[in-house]
Amino acid sequence: MNRTLKTAAMFALALAAWLTGNPGVAQTYPSKPVRVVVPFAAGGTTDIVTRILAQRMEEIWGQQLVVDNRPGAGGNIGSEIVARSPADGYTLLMATVATHGINASLYRKIPYDPVADFAPITLVASTPSVVMLHPSIPANSIKELIALAKAKPGELNFGSSGNGSSHHLAGELFDSLAGVKMTHVPYKGTAAALVDLLGGRIQLTFDTLPSAMPYVKGGKLKAIAVTSAKRTRSLPDLPTIAEAGVPGYEVTSWYGLLAPAGTPPDIVKKLNADFVRAIRIPEVSEKMIEAGAEPVANTSEQFAEFIRSELKKWAVVVQGSAARVD
Repeated sequence: MNRTLKTAAMFALALAAWLTGNPGVAQTYPSKPVRVVVPFAAGGTTDIVTRILAQRMEEIWGQQLVVDNRPGAGGNIGSEIVARSPADGYTLLMATVATHGINASLYRKIPYDPVADFAPITLVASTPSVVMLHPSIPANSIKELIALAKAKPGELNFGSSGNGSSHHLAGELFDSLAGVKMTHVPYKGTAAALVDLLGGRIQLTFDTLPSAMPYVKGGKLKAIAVTSAKRTRSLPDLPTIAEAGVPGYEVTSWYGLLAPAGTPPDIVKKLNADFVRAIRIPEVSEKMIEAGAEPVANTSEQFAEFIRSELKKWAVVVQGSAARVD
């Protein structure tokens, strides 16, 4: 009888531990390498930011953080892989504005639910874009660009990395808020757009800071503003579009960590604490800034709300641009 009561009591304690978040699992996590799926090719900003974190996380955990590049379909392929992975904390996603902001409206159907299929961990970094003009364009500020665009409706061509890309939609949002009409020219990637901008075949781009930095610092292209809400530490003298004449304008590429939905709360809590700790290490922050990314760290709840707000924001922009990818 005593043995039966003892067994029942042990079972009750085990069940209580599981229902309160299974803290025993969190205390031993991670006990093996953790995989972070990057849904874009190696060498891009998403990949760079992830690898900056990976080295420091290995020191914190004593376990390898494996970066697994799974590009394709605008980030949808890699995102689906994580959404369908076991919810044990050993497969994570480095999500972006594309995978968890734009794609839900840009594609008629995506193979995952950006909210229901994931457990947010933390926003990691954000990257503003830069408004870059060919040196021959007679505009040295946002106000001068708006005046030029109004004087020549449809004659200014802005290039992007493709239809529905954040660069494309940044230009469409600018048109909408500034009350101008420029012509969008899509390319198969940022590099091709920059080649034509350097050659003067298009007049401007809204390009991410890591791609833009060499041309701006080298004086080959003219930067007149950044697209973020605040000035960037990488180019502190460059005003934001909002402060330069277009109130309410803000476009940033961002990078944040997600786990599959159903991941135990204690593991999500530990992931948040450990990644936030790593992001705030001065050496890690400095490397991100050097790469053109602004380090960010927040709570899981704040990141969840941020994703919801991004989905709403980009739905309006995509609808206004009539951009579609099927």
